Amino acid sequence: MPKIPKVDYAIIGGSSTNSINFPEDLNRDDVQVLETDLVFDTPFGESPAFKLVQLDDKVFLTCKMHGWRPNVVTRGVASQQVFWVFKKAEVKKIYAEGGVGSINHLLELRDLVIPNDYIDQSQRIDVGLGGPYLLAMREAICPTQADHLYEAAKKEVSSLGRYVFKRGIYVNTDGRHFESPAEVQAYKQWGGDVIGQSITPEVYLAREIGACYAGVYMVVNYAEGIRKDWEHKDLSDIFYKESHRIGNILLNALKETTVDQTTCNCCSLRTKTLLTHDGEED
Repeated sequence: MPKIPKVDYAIIGGSSTNSINFPEDLNRDDVQVLETDLVFDTPFGESPAFKLVQLDDKVFLTCKMHGWRPNVVTRGVASQQVFWVFKKAEVKKIYAEGGVGSINHLLELRDLVIPNDYIDQSQRIDVGLGGPYLLAMREAICPTQADHLYEAAKKEVSSLGRYVFKRGIYVNTDGRHFESPAEVQAYKQWGGDVIGQSITPEVYLAREIGACYAGVYMVVNYAEGIRKDWEHKDLSDIFYKESHRIGNILLNALKETTVDQTTCNCCSLRTKTLLTHDGEED
């Protein structure tokens, strides 16, 4: 097994970049792939394959589909594998992306949402890495990184007449089925704007390892009972035709990101728990 490299940055690929070879297919002069097929042993099983990539003077790790693949028991385990690698790599800044369904009836297909909060309706129980921390989940999304994503997204899609939203509530469910119309109406009453399956446990694990986290999510369908029934063609068109756009948003946001963590509260919201012995850590 290769040694885990030390890097400050990471990008977690989701459904929006899954159809391309990210970042190679973007054909950018400022990107160089240093290593591929990096698989590491973790306490939660063998990790997904990572790439080590250089973007100008920044080096980052990236993997596909939030680490989930068919031979992994659960999506929670996949997340533990990914974030254990990030912990050992000493990653400080994490970006993610994915596709979501719209609960808010004002959202159109291909709109971009950068959530500022979430509601966890997953069935994952106590998914963590075993660190001795109490995790406060206010400001779960790094506001500094959200700003970078927002500016990068606006530049990428403004000429297309698309909307980018800097705030929104992401409702996380387990899937893989879509939700029922009654469930969607309940989530709407709770204040949910979009629905997906990846923001948790990632926000918890990012906070546990002391990293900042933010994601950009494209509306790929209307949730059940919202506006109109979703169509497989819409999903297919978006997944295959929007990948380069999302990939460039992620890289352009990362170009503006520094390792400085004094402009947000992310690190201060992880405190030592009183329920373990001093110095105990995985």
